Amino acid sequence: MNVQELCRQVDLYEPFQRRGKLRSALGLLGCTVPAAVGEQCEIVLSHQRRVLAEVIGFSNGTSHVLPYEHAEAVRPGMPVIARGRRLSVPVGESLRGRVLDGLGRPLDGRGGIQGCSRRPLGHEIPSPLQRAPISEPFVTGQRAIDGLLTCGRGQRIGIFGGSGVGKSTLLGEIAKGAELDVTVIALIGERGREVRPFLEDCLGPVGLTRSVVIVATAEQPALLRVRAAQMAITVAEYFRERGRNVLLMLDSLTRLAMAQRELGLLLGEPPSARGYTPSVFQLLAGTMERLGNAARGSITGIMTVLVEGDDFEEPISDAARALVDGHIVLDRRLAERGHYPAINIARSLSRVFRDVTSAPQRTAARKLRGILATHAEVEDLVRVGAYVKGTSPQVDKALELLPVVETFLRQEVADRYSLEDTRAAMEAIAARWPF
Repeated sequence: MNVQELCRQVDLYEPFQRRGKLRSALGLLGCTVPAAVGEQCEIVLSHQRRVLAEVIGFSNGTSHVLPYEHAEAVRPGMPVIARGRRLSVPVGESLRGRVLDGLGRPLDGRGGIQGCSRRPLGHEIPSPLQRAPISEPFVTGQRAIDGLLTCGRGQRIGIFGGSGVGKSTLLGEIAKGAELDVTVIALIGERGREVRPFLEDCLGPVGLTRSVVIVATAEQPALLRVRAAQMAITVAEYFRERGRNVLLMLDSLTRLAMAQRELGLLLGEPPSARGYTPSVFQLLAGTMERLGNAARGSITGIMTVLVEGDDFEEPISDAARALVDGHIVLDRRLAERGHYPAINIARSLSRVFRDVTSAPQRTAARKLRGILATHAEVEDLVRVGAYVKGTSPQVDKALELLPVVETFLRQEVADRYSLEDTRAAMEAIAARWPF
């Protein structure tokens, strides 16, 4: 144990135990134990069972606590014991290949985690002047992204789409094909039955080997869902501090916002559009700012955003789009046609595209977008048979090349393409477009 750790343990030592009793249970649990916001407590339900909880506020001498798990049959007078410390999570190399819950406890049945230290969830955000610029491409293995929406290491990217259009599948494919050192995946608010298929089918054994997976399913308390996302970022920061290039995947940002909305309403915050409270947008901004490049090492963030009712102007979609450095829009119409990944190129954008691509690639990307845009202008006319071939040479050429472009944009699950192959295929198509 080093001197800093010894000093920290001395600061945490309390010779006396602080105890109190439950006084109320109206959403929040009110108790008389004197404790700081963020401090952990134990609610003694019986001689055999204690529930871990966290202080999230206080008023008029009453501490307001929320348990990390469902506490059944609570009653007035139950003992509450302050633990004298905040939530901390395990960090270390041995986390790779493990599946954990929102408190850092193993879920994969492989026993305890050995050789890890612990660190608190809160962490200092890197200074803007200490961040290295985004200058290297982040290769996903997906042609549509690497070619037309090229991302950079340290970029924050949002995958936007309604339910059932392939967000989680695309996330898993990127996790398997991305050229990075470590992947940290947070599954927040997912249905329990979807977790195992994601691990086995979308991620696979190869992807899991270099990944740390943190899971908080939909039925778990809102506090645990929020803490699970914060734990994932803390683990990613640990690897970044050691000079690693980390990929952080959060599925989904919308369900994280819903969990924070639940906490905000419990604390009495004023609701705004669709009931979202001010702390929701503060959490989203803070989450994004903890990602990115540091002086050495990087965290590339890819977050899915569940667009409610396919309304891309709803509050969370709108706020997330303003915070990320690029957005990938999945289109239900493309998914219904069997076009996967169902990326709508025209509505998607990488804000660092110019910083991480060469001039020939930018020219090829512009031409491919031109083919798609020209077809979009006459799509309705072509569908009803009103367009006459020969009316416009540009439209004729776009109709000729459209199947070639769509073949390039489509990709089967488990297919991987290098950045060089993607660029070569793009330039071959672009050479046939003279406009």
